[in-house]
Amino acid sequence: MGYFLFRRTISFVLTLLAVSVVVFAVMNILPGDPALSILGLDATEDALAALREELGLNEPVLSRYLHWIAGAVQGDFGISQSFRVPVSELIAERLPLTVSLAISGMVVTVILAVALGVAAAANHGKAGDWGIMFLSQLGIAVPAFWLSILLVLLFAVKLRWLPPGGFPGWSEPAAAVRSLILPTVALALVQSAVLARVTRSSALEVMRLDYIRTARAMGFSRRRVLWRHVLPNALIPIVTIVGLQFAALVTGTIVIENVFYLPGLGRLIFQSIANRDLPTVQALVMLFAAIVVTANFIVDLLYLAIDPRLKARS
Repeated sequence: MGYFLFRRTISFVLTLLAVSVVVFAVMNILPGDPALSILGLDATEDALAALREELGLNEPVLSRYLHWIAGAVQGDFGISQSFRVPVSELIAERLPLTVSLAISGMVVTVILAVALGVAAAANHGKAGDWGIMFLSQLGIAVPAFWLSILLVLLFAVKLRWLPPGGFPGWSEPAAAVRSLILPTVALALVQSAVLARVTRSSALEVMRLDYIRTARAMGFSRRRVLWRHVLPNALIPIVTIVGLQFAALVTGTIVIENVFYLPGLGRLIFQSIANRDLPTVQALVMLFAAIVVTANFIVDLLYLAIDPRLKARS
């Protein structure tokens, strides 16, 4: 186990290092002048030169990269060129909303998808199975932003049950929860469509095994066979997709937060890209990459907890 953790930690660090190189390189070869984007077209050459010197844009690329990495390791991502405050403060201010949205979307996704996937497997070849698979295929085909607009038109404009967008802040818990319902549903419906199909396929494979037929022959109830024997042994593919989907949910908030006008990391990175705020964009991309790599790392650990045979091999 110790060797496994060591290997995964080294892989984690090397992956983030590679991502940092790619992100910094891409951000610095993009056309345009950050100083000109900040000051506008009417800025004088002296003002532009002074701002470039302040931002360190006149230094060699390698020197800027090493300086950025050294600061990032200590939690210092520089000063936002758009907001003129430390990037770490911007991230700390908006991170709770994005994480709350991603976690709530993941919880709804897992509950809905596992229930539908197991139900489809239990009714394999029947009308319920075909209906669930049709709905899941429809969910895969529907873009998240289009579904978000439909939900707003139905529940906010037509029925007026929920707010169409915005976020009142955590000082008003009830209003904050209501404002996150539609974004959570928009995230969960699309992601649960994929997970439901994986759950169904994995459960069907397990249901064909000998020990499941033995459990049925011993007189165990259908519910007990499904939830006590089939689902636990079908978890590895499900956990794999859940890990990937959590990363997709976090990055998917970029679209959802802009549709619902939520002040999270997704909206922040959209604004930063539009303003060519390089320090903020670099920090947010690195944060999203770290979340993706961490999710994969946790999935690897869950494999060992779910299947003791993998622990013996490692």
